[in-house]
Amino acid sequence: MEPVLAHSVRLDGDAVHVLDRRVFPFERTWVRCETVEEVAKAIEDMVTQSSGPYFAALYGMVLAARTLSDKPFAEAREELARAGALLENTRRTNNALRKAVALVLETVDTAGTVEAAAEGARIGDERYRERSRRLGEYTAELLPDDGCVLTHCWADLYLTETVSAAQRNGKRLRFVCTETRPYLQGARLTAETLAEMGVETTLITDGMGAAVLQSGVVDALVTAADRVTMDGHVVNKVGTLGLAVAAHAFGVPFYAQVQAPDLGASTKEDVPIEYRDGAEVLSTLGRPTASQRVRGLYPAFDVTPPRFVTRIVTDRGVLAPDRLTDYHRGEER
Repeated sequence: MEPVLAHSVRLDGDAVHVLDRRVFPFERTWVRCETVEEVAKAIEDMVTQSSGPYFAALYGMVLAARTLSDKPFAEAREELARAGALLENTRRTNNALRKAVALVLETVDTAGTVEAAAEGARIGDERYRERSRRLGEYTAELLPDDGCVLTHCWADLYLTETVSAAQRNGKRLRFVCTETRPYLQGARLTAETLAEMGVETTLITDGMGAAVLQSGVVDALVTAADRVTMDGHVVNKVGTLGLAVAAHAFGVPFYAQVQAPDLGASTKEDVPIEYRDGAEVLSTLGRPTASQRVRGLYPAFDVTPPRFVTRIVTDRGVLAPDRLTDYHRGEER
């Protein structure tokens, strides 16, 4: 049986239902979105994150298309593109939203009707899951038969597919998870899902990562990447940089997972870093952790230079950070 979070966004009837990751696993609440605007709000408000916004964008486009079926194609196509732009702008650092919107629009253009948005969403869903399976298999091959992996934040299908591949191959992995402030994705999402999959899991606070790496118990640092630039910079949840530097200092390999390096980002300057409201770091799970006299700062992502990255794992194989152009030599996907 797949973990709960493997299917946390679904199109059901006249609405997109999004599992609220802000309260999981203590509550299993589904947020019902009946319009593309409500889907965009759910993404922006962190109801879903990691790969969740990709699936939400696919099905948000379907909701938008359903409202346009009685309009001439050119007009409907223009309005559908505006709906796509609304979704893309909710979180700009991760380009998965852009890919989801582009795939749906491409399918609509090919068919010449906005009703084809549903087919585009189906293709996008299946393609993402298949590519994640291949990526997970490549990652599992890099890991020891019996070893410990440190991870940060919530890598979603990349993580679950890596664990599944390792289990199929008889590998016995243990995981150490950072709690990942301020939303505690590592504590609530990663650790819970690993435990659900029968993996021995240990939780640490964010500030413990370097000490754990120094101790020698960790065989590999593995995280997802929201983007990887063509010159090998890894953009991921803030805190990844510190772990990567520490891993490098103590001789632990760092493997960053991404389906494909981003042709649209030659360097780190091409990636906008999302700064969320600093007030979000002043509380955890709805409870204040600092007084109102204190200001918060929240860059949601950081950028790890390629010298601290051992390998980039993609759905086409494992690449050195300075060989990412090799990925795009074949037919684009």
